[in-house]
Amino acid sequence: MIFKDYTETQRIYHIISMYDLKETLKTGINYDDKVTYNTKYKGFHSFIEQEKTEKIPRWVVRKKAIFGSLNYKKSFAFYSNSVVLGIKIEPERCWVANENLANETYAPFFLREIDAFNGANVYLNKKGKKLLKDYWETSLSFKDNLEKRMDLREGYNAEVLILHNILPENIEIEFIISSHKRFSPEEWKKKYCEII
Repeated sequence: MIFKDYTETQRIYHIISMYDLKETLKTGINYDDKVTYNTKYKGFHSFIEQEKTEKIPRWVVRKKAIFGSLNYKKSFAFYSNSVVLGIKIEPERCWVANENLANETYAPFFLREIDAFNGANVYLNKKGKKLLKDYWETSLSFKDNLEKRMDLREGYNAEVLILHNILPENIEIEFIISSHKRFSPEEWKKKYCEII
């Protein structure tokens, strides 16, 4: 893993576009503060919400969540021109779920509207609904996860649903991904901020 465990760092990680960094450091992070929220994610989150089971508390609303990770494998491929932020959370207002299950419905959800791929509707209505039911049934509170450590189990790609805003003082830059390379803020400054 790239980072030390949450039990040591008390941080989880959130990836943003480099272009959003200035505003994020100034105002913090809200679930709907990026253009892509309405254009790319809101409908998908609502689709996943439809399969939410009775055991999930009412305050867990996926379309109002900020998403984070407890850690990343060393082989994780970050997008260029992105920034990995370490954020301090309120654990009692966070939920953990297996992102792998949601991801299996992501492409079918968007491609189903293209004539050549509209057969994806059948997949979504059968296998997709089962995957999303499993997504919710295997999810748990952040605090319960710290006891059961689902995030460390093979095949469980834990995503943290953060159901509160993140204030600027609870954000720190961990890495800048530039030219497909990962730099700490100090390494990036050394490479790009020194006068030649």
